[in-house]
Parts: sequence; C-alpha cells; structure tokens
Amino acid sequence: MTNRIVLTLLGLGLTASLASAQTPQSPTTTPPTTDPHATVNQRLENQKDRLQAGHKDDQLTKGEATKLRASDAAIRAQEKVYRKANDGKLTTGEKKQLNQELNKTSRQIYRARHNNRNPKS
Repeated sequence: MTNRIVLTLLGLGLTASLASAQTPQSPTTTPPTTDPHATVNQRLENQKDRLQAGHKDDQLTKGEATKLRASDAAIRAQEKVYRKANDGKLTTGEKKQLNQELNKTSRQIYRARHNNRNPKS
C-alpha cells in the first residue's frame, strides 16, 4: 500500500515536472495573494518572499530575520503534524489556528521591516 502511494506521488511529480518544462517559466517570486482562502503553504511562501525582500532591502536585522524564519518553520512543523494525524487533511479548527499564527507572523514581519532598524554594515 505504501509503495503504491509513493509510486503514485513520484508519477505525479514526474508528470508535473514534465509539464512545467514545456510551459514558460514564471518569475521566481510569487505575488502576494489577497485571496482570503489562500492555503497555509501559499501564505508561508509569501512570507518567505517578504523576509527575503526585507533582507535584500536592509530592512531586517539578522536577529529579526532569524526569529521570523523560526516562527515560519514552527508553523510548517505544526502543519506537518496536523496533516500526518489526519491523512493529509487539515480540519477547520486546525486551519483556523494555523491562519491565526500566520496572521501574527505576518504582522511581525511588517513591524520588523518598518521599525527603522538597519543591519550593521
């Protein structure tokens, strides 16, 4: 059973990679989504992009960036635990809890990028 699932996932991954090889590549940064139903993974990816932009623009200190990345990593880990417990699905309560955590981290990213602290040169 497990081997069958792994082979199916590998087949899907191969199909997706072949399809993406034939289509024009989109830019590496995804525009922030305003969709209220954005998935947890989409939001984490957007926050990762915001952290990279803040680092690139010297809006985040090393400590701020490290703390915010750790927060995102904790959310990813919690999502993984939830999905493992429920056959890859998130319950409504789990989605709500993860979105609250994502909202908190998003506010922290905004505040860190706009607090006028600059990394040491």
